[in-house]
Amino acid sequence: MAKDTKEIKKLEEGSKQGKKEIDEKDKTISKKETFAVIKTGGKQYKIKDGQEIAIEKIEGKEGDKIIFSEVLLIAADNDIKLGTPFIKDAKVEGNIVSQEKGKKVIVFKMKAKKRYRRTAGHRQEISKVKIVKIIA
Repeated sequence: MAKDTKEIKKLEEGSKQGKKEIDEKDKTISKKETFAVIKTGGKQYKIKDGQEIAIEKIEGKEGDKIIFSEVLLIAADNDIKLGTPFIKDAKVEGNIVSQEKGKKVIVFKMKAKKRYRRTAGHRQEISKVKIVKIIA
């Protein structure tokens, strides 16, 4: 960041062209996308419109509409709404894209010098959800 502030000072001291460059930088900085933080399945997810996320399995079929009412935070440009713990009347709508299983996790138990070894596998069921819109 120090480098950026030095560049900005140089541009401010410089010509009109420098000031135009500063204005263009400010425009790109202020263009932030709306995002939200939701809680589902005991975990928190930072999401944006149109994003596809993999979460713990939720009830429903492919194509079903789902509403997440536990919204912890919504940020749009310079406006931030923070819940205590949740924001009232805030929702996130999404559609279930697929119901599938995650990667296999191998559970291996062993006790040294006792000839005890056990191997087991586990695949967590997950739901892929596409976020449609964030309602504040």
